Amino acid sequence: MWHSVLAEASFYELLQQEDEHSAERARLAGCHHCGGRLHSARYPRKPRGAPQALGEGYGKRLSFCCDQEGCRRRMTPPSLRFLGRRVYLAAAVIVATALRQGLSPVRVARIGELIGVDRRTLMRWRRWWLDTFIRTPLWKAGRAVISVTAEARQLPACLLDCFVGTARERLLGLLRFLAPLSTTTSNRAVAC
Repeated sequence: MWHSVLAEASFYELLQQEDEHSAERARLAGCHHCGGRLHSARYPRKPRGAPQALGEGYGKRLSFCCDQEGCRRRMTPPSLRFLGRRVYLAAAVIVATALRQGLSPVRVARIGELIGVDRRTLMRWRRWWLDTFIRTPLWKAGRAVISVTAEARQLPACLLDCFVGTARERLLGLLRFLAPLSTTTSNRAVAC
């Protein structure tokens, strides 16, 4: 079920469209610091864990730069595709870590083949969920809103279970919840 979502180019295209809508809203709002206009300042990423069918444009992180002299600050809106500075796409990090919790070595190997991640990276992601993520303001506030009955050691699988619908819809819901972690200001607290 999760393997098929990660293999769907259309799922990643949907994430890109949502990121573009979010970026356009941010651009129209202007600079948070001085109110100046924001100009495109996309930068390249080399995302791993996506189907080969995605074009080179998928690796561009949507970002902006203020046009006001003296400000010129960068503003990077939240993203559903990227989870902070990680090289792997957010969906791959979530699914691979969730599957790592209760799956057989054969299934773990399958997810590793699908997104090209090794066991050490999976373990690092797992530590991030268990140690760093639970200390973020997003998690502390989210626990009050999202009905999470499982313990933190069940992350991120228990978060996927909080959303309803197909595997694709549940993953999309969790990506929307985690989007604030993809911005620069949030990353200072949660980088791994």
